[in-house]
Amino acid sequence: MRTFKLQVQTTVDGYMAGPNGEMDWMTFPWTDDISAYIDALTEPVDCIVLGRNLAEGFIPTWAAQPEGETQESIDWMNNTPKVVISNSLTESPWENAVVAGGDLAETVNKLKAQPGGDIITYGGGTLVSELIAKGLLDELHLFVNPTAIGAGMPVFPSGAYQQLRLVTARPFDCGITALHFEPKRS
Repeated sequence: MRTFKLQVQTTVDGYMAGPNGEMDWMTFPWTDDISAYIDALTEPVDCIVLGRNLAEGFIPTWAAQPEGETQESIDWMNNTPKVVISNSLTESPWENAVVAGGDLAETVNKLKAQPGGDIITYGGGTLVSELIAKGLLDELHLFVNPTAIGAGMPVFPSGAYQQLRLVTARPFDCGITALHFEPKRS
């Protein structure tokens, strides 16, 4: 069974975006130590899962080869197959991406049962909330930025009680701390 990972930037008070989707609280530039950590995290990954809203910005941004990113990162993002979770799209408008709709748990369990490496999701917010609420993630990698914003889009949905086990906590020179959790399952 493949491992399904969440990698998400978060504020110290638990938000992945501001009240209007703002991302201006994220820490940049990153340092070499966090880049090496992310390289190790994504090395076994051969499938990216995205929500439709995030995919609409994410896929074209990487296809345009954003400044400040290494060619290796750009190639990996563009060449790794993507599954876009959507009940409103019937086919993918993007290269190297397929659309999957319907029951989220069924879709994720089919992906996890296929042969291959790890699967990673970067969000968006609705998808992350549903994945957490339904207990579909095997690993949560929270990149905690040293900023509190007081309100916004929470990483953990209201009422989604889930016990987690801390695997590692790793501070980086840029001020971000990576917290790697696994769900406690009985």
